[in-house]
Amino acid sequence: MSTESDDRPAAVRDRVDGLADAVTLAADAEAFVPVEEPFTGETVGEVPACTARDVDVAVERARVAQERWAGRSIEERADVIRDYHDRVLDERAALLDLVQLETGKARRHAHEELLDVAANCRHYANRAVEYLAPERRAGALPLVTRTETRRHPVGVVGLISPWNYPLNLAVSDAIPALLAGNAVVFKPDEHTPYAVLRAVELLTEAGLPADLCQVVTGHGDAVGSALIDRVDYVGFTGSTATGRRVAARAGRNLVDCSLELGGKNPALVLPGADIDAAAEGLVHGCLANAGQLCLSIERIYVHEAVYEPFLDAFVDAVSAVDLGAGYGWDVELGSLISAAHLEAVESHVADARDRGATVHTGGSPRPDVAPYAFEPTVLTGVTDDMAVGCEETFGPVVSVHAVDSVDEAVARANDSDYGLNASVWAGSEERGIDVAERIECGTVNVDDPYAAAYGSLDAPMGGMKDSGIGRRHGAEGIHKYTEAQTVAAQRVPLTPPDRVPYRLYAGVLTRTMRLLKRLDGWR
Repeated sequence: MSTESDDRPAAVRDRVDGLADAVTLAADAEAFVPVEEPFTGETVGEVPACTARDVDVAVERARVAQERWAGRSIEERADVIRDYHDRVLDERAALLDLVQLETGKARRHAHEELLDVAANCRHYANRAVEYLAPERRAGALPLVTRTETRRHPVGVVGLISPWNYPLNLAVSDAIPALLAGNAVVFKPDEHTPYAVLRAVELLTEAGLPADLCQVVTGHGDAVGSALIDRVDYVGFTGSTATGRRVAARAGRNLVDCSLELGGKNPALVLPGADIDAAAEGLVHGCLANAGQLCLSIERIYVHEAVYEPFLDAFVDAVSAVDLGAGYGWDVELGSLISAAHLEAVESHVADARDRGATVHTGGSPRPDVAPYAFEPTVLTGVTDDMAVGCEETFGPVVSVHAVDSVDEAVARANDSDYGLNASVWAGSEERGIDVAERIECGTVNVDDPYAAAYGSLDAPMGGMKDSGIGRRHGAEGIHKYTEAQTVAAQRVPLTPPDRVPYRLYAGVLTRTMRLLKRLDGWR
């Protein structure tokens, strides 16, 4: 176990002073939401419990600022984001402190968040002109019609972000929205408002116009619902159950949305795989942020030919993980977010144990480490009727299953309502890719748990089935924040010349269609 022995925790708590002043309010707040430090269970601050009227003001201010921002060139917007990239890296220590203070995660996992923000800044600032450029399209008739697609900002984007990765799942989604010419209203989870508030301050310091980004805080049922009713686009990351409600409300308002939701992510370990590499890689893939990651692996299907050596190596590796509560870099696994989440994770493991599953390592809370700490846990003998077998646990808990063929591994991986992320370890890149194509997930990684696909910022990332709709990253990740407009110029009228009978004109058009079919076949 690792702990902090100096006065750093007190200094970290001081970082929240004044951050709540950046919350948008119509009048003085009448109620507040406490923010807790999971490392200690202590309240370290509070933020306003915003109301629908506060959301009104935030959206109104953002809408006025957006009209001016959209008038700037894409390069001018990109210059702001490039400056922001540097400020985020310069502010690394303070931002990591805030993320850890709110979430209880290990510093190395907080650092992954910060790197993701910087990477998205660099990618979209460098590619925004290309992504948003007018695009020539085939016209109705060659040489007769000139057709282009142009992209316009949707207006005000509402981003409802979760507690598990409060910095990157808010800010990284905002970067392409801002570059596309939109304003953004953030609604961070009530557990984790401070990192977003400081990130927005840094955006303003980097040159983003005042009022273009607004932050409203409070509980989702009040603030989130009001936000969906007022913005022009909704981005949501969170549970599938809440995502359905977000989509329904957005649909009633005829507002588009993107949703990244839950996952019960599988990994496949097949004959020929490097067992030690698979075991070490999947430790990170299962336990990053104490398993509180939508992409984390919760089910591992191992071919019986390599099952015993993999299980031994994996259990040994998980058992060696350092569980701790502190702001140093040495801690490998941090805390769960809250007492309620600890109870949910503990109930999944208890249910599995009571119904015959075997706990190979872990399986218990560790209040001696932190109030909500839970040991990294490996289970076997898990069946699909157990909660841990079919429901998202969202904790440091993974089940390992033996299978007798690749086909069985693929079938069991696909036997889920979710389809967010998967991992394949096959010993051969080509074989791994062949298997990956058969898995019903939005991202599949070969010889890696999740970072290979998630870090490929030019490629779309999102879920199939109940894991969501829409995509982040790549062209899709910025185009979703735009309205596509087709502009077509007609060079020759497509109407019959004077005194030409329409019957004759129709015959000419028909013959033209036949000719165009032949010409298309030559391309």
